[in-house]
Amino acid sequence: MDVTFSRYDPADFLKTEEDIAAYLQAAAEDGDTALIAAALGDVVRARNISKLSRDTGLSREGIYKALSGEGNPSFATIGKIAGALGLRISFQPNQTAI
Repeated sequence: MDVTFSRYDPADFLKTEEDIAAYLQAAAEDGDTALIAAALGDVVRARNISKLSRDTGLSREGIYKALSGEGNPSFATIGKIAGALGLRISFQPNQTAI
C-alpha cells in the first residue's frame, strides 16, 4: 500500500493575526535572518500577493525573491512589506547579551 503525503506549507495555517504574529515571533527568536525572511515569505503567501505588491510598490517577483530563504532583503523592503501586512517591527532586549 502506497502512502501519499501532501506538501506541508505553513502559509496554509496562518489564518489569524495572532497566528501570524506567533509564527514570526518564533522565527525571530531563532535569530537567523534567512529564517525570518522565509517566515515573512510564508505570511506573504498566506495573504494576497497582488494587493501587497500594489501597496508596497514592489513587484510580485521581487517580493518572492527577497523573501525566499536565499534572498537578502534590505531593511527598507522588510519595513514596506511588514507595514503593508499590518505588522510592526519591534525590538526587545536580548536577555543573554552581556
